Amino acid sequence: MKRLFIIFVLLWLLALPGTVAAQRTSHSISKVVLDAGHGGKDPGALGKRSKEKDITLAIALKTGKLIQENIKDVEVIYTRTSDVFIELFRRAQIANTAKADLFISIHCNAARSASPSGAETFVMGLHKSQENLDVAIKENAAILLEDNYMAVYEGFDPNTPEAYIIFSLYQNAYLEQSLAFSQKVQDQFSRRVKLADRGVKQAGFQVLYKTAMPGVLIETGFISNPTDEALLMSTEGQNFIASAIFHAFKSYKESVEKAGQVQQLAKVPPPVKEKTPENMLSDPARAPTGDVLFRVQFLTSPTDVPLNAPEFKNIRTLKRYLHEGMYKYTSGNERSLSLAVKLKDEMVKKGYKDAFVIAFLNEQRIGIDEAVKIRQQKK
Repeated sequence: MKRLFIIFVLLWLLALPGTVAAQRTSHSISKVVLDAGHGGKDPGALGKRSKEKDITLAIALKTGKLIQENIKDVEVIYTRTSDVFIELFRRAQIANTAKADLFISIHCNAARSASPSGAETFVMGLHKSQENLDVAIKENAAILLEDNYMAVYEGFDPNTPEAYIIFSLYQNAYLEQSLAFSQKVQDQFSRRVKLADRGVKQAGFQVLYKTAMPGVLIETGFISNPTDEALLMSTEGQNFIASAIFHAFKSYKESVEKAGQVQQLAKVPPPVKEKTPENMLSDPARAPTGDVLFRVQFLTSPTDVPLNAPEFKNIRTLKRYLHEGMYKYTSGNERSLSLAVKLKDEMVKKGYKDAFVIAFLNEQRIGIDEAVKIRQQKK
């Protein structure tokens, strides 16, 4: 059964139009789904005095209230607002049906020992350590409480490490956005809640695997640690955690929309300048030192994909760079942002529907807004 399941997933992936992953580039964040982990007959992790399902619901509701009261143009959608059991696939289904821009699943961690403490945020991917796999197994175990789960999840057994090989075949289309939001969450936890920073990690979570948007799973602390449990149970602690998630969301929304505004402005054609030997466009591949270059990123991969791979056959000016531990692939080498946006539109037509524009200065990636300022200063 396991072998058939793996073969099925592999064939499904190969059948997709363009197996390389693209990036979501919505220019606005208007819908967020808050997913309180566990619930009902699934208590989640058990502390000495608390249950995970109660803590996650309290934090989700507090986070949603902060967003609703302070960011009026965002719709908050909850997967649950009471102590009820919601299947993992339905949680993802709620987000997909709503066409949400971000999915935030809130959990509490646990360990056999009372020593581990702190917060960590996961994005969808292949686990890189036994510890990450253990967290995924614990959270995915909720499917065992679902009716007919073997059919619903095509034979996936959350307790079998071999089953997680499917995630090595999965290209997360929203990895970069998920990582960006995750880092903001961890930064806020460190600054506002003073939780030990356990970092941003990758692992195979079914609830993230099924969502079609950037998404994260937040482990807000260890319910098995007395100090963390006391914080997680207290109203003050929950308020601090909710505030941290809210501020991370607010910062993420602002950065996404700022980048979108810059790209929209780039679609307005610049004034025509008379061509002289000094300003005539030269071969962009031989741009002078210190010049800004715009490229279209269309793939993020945890492994190095050869540049001569069949998937890249029709990609113009293909380049690869390493960023935040991930291999990222781009097309184009433009000295004009408007030309890069045009190339991005061409890439979308080729099937990379979420391709987006990035900028480089001396082969170092910089923000689009910074790149535009540098270009304007050079004129």
